[in-house]
Amino acid sequence: MAALLIIGPAFVYSGFLMKAMLFALFACAFNLIAGYGRLVSFGHAMFLGTAGYVCGHAAKVWGLTPELAILTGTLSATVLGVVTGWLAIRSRGIYFAMVTLALAQMIYFVALQAPFTGGEDGLQNIPRGKLFGLFDLNDHTLLYGFVLVVFLGGFLLIAQVVRSPFGQVLKAIREHEPRAQSLGYSTDHYKLAAFTLSATLAGLAGATKAVVLQLASLTDVHWGMSGEVLLMTFLGGVGTLYGPVAGAFIVIAMQNYLASLGQWVTVIHGAIFVVCVLAFRRGLVGELIAFLGRSRKPATPAKTPQAAPEAG
Repeated sequence: MAALLIIGPAFVYSGFLMKAMLFALFACAFNLIAGYGRLVSFGHAMFLGTAGYVCGHAAKVWGLTPELAILTGTLSATVLGVVTGWLAIRSRGIYFAMVTLALAQMIYFVALQAPFTGGEDGLQNIPRGKLFGLFDLNDHTLLYGFVLVVFLGGFLLIAQVVRSPFGQVLKAIREHEPRAQSLGYSTDHYKLAAFTLSATLAGLAGATKAVVLQLASLTDVHWGMSGEVLLMTFLGGVGTLYGPVAGAFIVIAMQNYLASLGQWVTVIHGAIFVVCVLAFRRGLVGELIAFLGRSRKPATPAKTPQAAPEAG
């Protein structure tokens, strides 16, 4: 994947690849709680959008360098994740989803009314500046390299978390929470930690997106964005490492190359999601992994009947 992304700009427009990578990181962050913690949030866009607004304000008004602005935006998403996670994980299932949606709508109206967000116009012309005072991010080659490093770093972090003892406990909670509690694990603490980490990585994607696109808008905190990341994750394969990446690239490609269809793109998204749910329960990558697993499974050899022992 890293090799393909490194040579990608030679074949595909780099702006599309950067946008797809940032949304892939957002989807991977969502998958961390939805796929491994079974916490399906309907309001994950609040972390993406909040980090984007804070990062944009820090760069445009406070004059911070891009790395400090992105760090500030990411930390704001972390704090928001701790507060909202502490409130939301007390509920289960659809109630958890509704609580996160309600909290996200509150953040949306704050972004709409707050004076520093620019209201419906959003924050525009966010300066990219020089990374560490050395690398001018207005150079698209350097900007692409920076986004690639951010995406691969976030992806590798998630991969390590999933394979760590912490990730194994998350999977145990997903499969049978009462049994995990009986083994002595404080499941609420683990879920809060996973939710906070997911919010942090979503914030990292949102803050970097604000610098790359030089824009932070209400679209990033709208409930529709939470629906898009859910579509990306479940289309690619929830609970798989590469599924959210594949789903994000597919959805962003449809948005880019079917933009001439206008609002019909939303209808196409809905139709694809319905087909995926009906035909590919594990998502595209999940079904591919299952198919490869079945094809590699050795066939059970037939038992050779043994001759009856001769009578003595």
